[in-house]
Amino acid sequence: MSTPLIEIKDLRTYFYVKAGTVKAVDGVNLILERGVKLGLVGESGSGKTTMALAILRMIKPPGTVEGQILLDGVDLIKLSGEEMRKTRLGQIAMIPQGAMNSLNPVARIRATMAEGMIDHGIRLSKEEMNKRIANLLEIVELPAKVAKMYPHELSGGMKQRVTVAIAISLRPKVLIADEPTSALDVVIQRQVMETVTRLVKELDLSMILIGHDMGLMAQSVDKLAVMYAGKLAETGDIRDMFSDPLHPYTQALISSLPALGKRGVFHGLPGIPPSVINPPIGCLFCSRCPKVIPSVCAEQTPVLREVKPGRWVSCHLYKE
Repeated sequence: MSTPLIEIKDLRTYFYVKAGTVKAVDGVNLILERGVKLGLVGESGSGKTTMALAILRMIKPPGTVEGQILLDGVDLIKLSGEEMRKTRLGQIAMIPQGAMNSLNPVARIRATMAEGMIDHGIRLSKEEMNKRIANLLEIVELPAKVAKMYPHELSGGMKQRVTVAIAISLRPKVLIADEPTSALDVVIQRQVMETVTRLVKELDLSMILIGHDMGLMAQSVDKLAVMYAGKLAETGDIRDMFSDPLHPYTQALISSLPALGKRGVFHGLPGIPPSVINPPIGCLFCSRCPKVIPSVCAEQTPVLREVKPGRWVSCHLYKE
């Protein structure tokens, strides 16, 4: 069996504040294989983006990161600041959520794109750099003239494509896409996601796609990991997850999708996620769970276990 590209072991990202300890990511174990597109889904505040930032070692005080994040067997947490700086963009790159906040407003697109490459040791003549940037823009379906423009001259979709071009500029092994289409309209969302998934396939990358949209996940990823209140609720193959969701939270997420023929019928999930500041014992979903076992769920913390080949669930309904 080949070594996973990324192996996350007991990842804990805590923030120590006056109100208590915010357990944003609490004991997560996850594997990303080579060439696989992994979806990371959950409500706002579930820890998805925090986990991505922890992988990139971009958590700042009062935040702390503990556990192991192995990239090709190398623990990223143990790398020096300089080694990790070279790893970002070079081996792991991120497509940010808001392109309008990620590009320098007073720098032309060419300068922004060239900066990352130069910082990672790419030494080219001006003509060669212009050619490389034009090629990158062409790959993300943008004209070469975009390189001479400022961010404010581009539409939202064009800015997002520029961030994709920057992310793939050094051919990284892993692409982390943090809700890359959340600020775009529906038509542009589809176009941008088609570009991203095409590039992942053509460049043979692995991808972690973060988002809320289960419909988008169904179309874009191979495997799915569902997060709730800083913990993993369920992981598995995307087809299996949709055809037979096991965790009650996964079932609720999928049932909330609108369906043709059921116009005006919406299935919501009552209640709100629990606070991750000093969370209570027991299952964190039990206050909202339609299948709760009161004597068990409120008192015992479920453990993520493999209940079917490739299906991992953290729920007392599947306790041995």
